Amino acid sequence: MATSSTPPTLGAVMRGIRSRQGWTLKEMSVKSGIPVSTLSKVEHDRLTLSYDKLQQLSRRLNIRMSDLFAEGSDDVPRVTGRRSLGRMSQAVRVNTPNYDYNYLCTDLRRKLMIPLITRIRAHSTDEFGDLVRHPGEEFIYVIEGRIVVHTEFYDPVVLDVGEGIYIDSQMGHAYVVADGYDEALVLGVCSSADDGLMDSLMNLHGEAAA
Repeated sequence: MATSSTPPTLGAVMRGIRSRQGWTLKEMSVKSGIPVSTLSKVEHDRLTLSYDKLQQLSRRLNIRMSDLFAEGSDDVPRVTGRRSLGRMSQAVRVNTPNYDYNYLCTDLRRKLMIPLITRIRAHSTDEFGDLVRHPGEEFIYVIEGRIVVHTEFYDPVVLDVGEGIYIDSQMGHAYVVADGYDEALVLGVCSSADDGLMDSLMNLHGEAAA
């Protein structure tokens, strides 16, 4: 009989990192620039960290952002049989001026696909800014509202509820809300043969998310 496992909390991940390095809380505080009291609360799951603090940890401890979402063996075998339930209550949320991203199934590392639910708020390419690009391909499916898809090599296309689009993610692209709507909600699936896809996506958020 298959059993379900609970994804590790950020506190468990932090304890694991500190334990493997042999650091005390004070030593980790010095290295990360985060107060001892804050680290202690995080490790005991009484506090979480904002996106900018996660970025700070990643940079100062020289670890990948995605490793802060799910910690485990670096030797994950590429076999079938893995599974993860995509619950919004367990999603990792990142807010930016254009989008609210909800990353699903973050307990699985080295995924070839990154599923996410995204709330779109930008209403024009001027408001959106530069088109984005990242490795791989992606599929977007509209759940609520209506969106306009802008891409580097094609004319804009309008998508209603129940419609989707599959694109090369290395082509510049932007998703904005269509006229007459305040927001839109979409399901997105990004895929790549690159193991660093999650980090590429998180780096796109950059200072906008912080």
